[in-house]
Amino acid sequence: MSRSSAVNLMTRRYGIDTSVLVRLLTGQPPETYVYCERQLTTLVESGTQVCASNQVIGEAYIAVQHHYNVSADDAVSGLLDVLQSGLVAPLGGLQVIAALQETRGPGLFDRLIADDYSRAGLETLTLDRKMATLPEVTHL
Repeated sequence: MSRSSAVNLMTRRYGIDTSVLVRLLTGQPPETYVYCERQLTTLVESGTQVCASNQVIGEAYIAVQHHYNVSADDAVSGLLDVLQSGLVAPLGGLQVIAALQETRGPGLFDRLIADDYSRAGLETLTLDRKMATLPEVTHL
């Protein structure tokens, strides 16, 4: 086994839940935010990978709008900042960053749903004509 293979086998990987991503997005409450950021920084500095799934990203997107009165644009901007900070990475990789950066066409949730199915090797079926314009999505 090569050295890089051995290192990859030893790398711990964690997935965060929505509560963690919302803290990173809002900084609220401050003491929980500081604790959360410190703990995640320690993990990442030790070589651990911390990820957020599309479901967590979508839930956080809605939660900060609903509970913290953050605009949709600011929610996306905050998600991009957090997911490109080096602290937490999107589980889906750069395709998720591209989905967050896209401002035309189907909405963020539609793009995240299609991305999840595509990653699993599935084509998405939809009744939504706008969503059907995405790659690997078929209008039913």
